[in-house]
Parts: sequence; structure tokens; C-alpha cells
Amino acid sequence: QFQLEESGGGSVQAGESLKLSCTFSYPYPNWCVGWYRQVQGEEREGVATLSSIGTVSYSDSVKGRFTVSQENGKKTFYLQMNDLKPEDSAMYYCVTDSHRCRDEHLAFAAFMDYWGKGTQVTVFS
Repeated sequence: QFQLEESGGGSVQAGESLKLSCTFSYPYPNWCVGWYRQVQGEEREGVATLSSIGTVSYSDSVKGRFTVSQENGKKTFYLQMNDLKPEDSAMYYCVTDSHRCRDEHLAFAAFMDYWGKGTQVTVFS
């Protein structure tokens, strides 16, 4: 049974860091994994993606502060979030799709087939 499990959310002060992790069991040789976030009442926003061939993409709002990576040889990947800002506060979702990442995977939530339950990140000013 396919699963996505997130962990690592919490509450921090502005300027601090958090690291989210996601473990997934995926039978396909190609995949795109990533993170989306959503503030209640607003649209979901793509944050970062990582492809099975190693390419990464970030939204402009997090570029230079967030880093997505994969644990070697394992289907666990991370979102290191540095210099957090109050506007980063949201529910963060681990997401994946059975194709290599394209620009559309970061831009459109509908391109991601599977979603985790989410983990809350709150940043206080």
C-alpha cells in the first residue's frame, strides 16, 4: 500500500530553522516528490520539487532559504527551511507523482497524485 508520512513541523521564531521529512513507498522507477503548503482559505502553493533524476526546483518565495534533498538510497526526503518568516506559516504537505518533475509539478497542485496528511509550520514574528 502506497504511503506518505510527514514529520518535523512546529512553531518557531522568525529567523529560525525547521526540517521537514517525508518517507514514501513508491513502486515506480520515475517519480517527482515535493512540498506544497496551504494557508487556510487560500490556494495551495508549490514550494519545492525533487525528481528521480536529481533535478530540484523552488518557488521564488523560498529560493535561497529552503533546500530539498533525499537521503541516499532511501525514499526519505527532506525540506530544510532556514531564515523562516511569518509568511511561511502554513500547513505543509508532502506530495508525489509517478513522473519525473516538470515545471507544472511546482506550479499546479493537480499534477501531484498523492498527498500526505500535512504538518503545520507556524513562524512567529
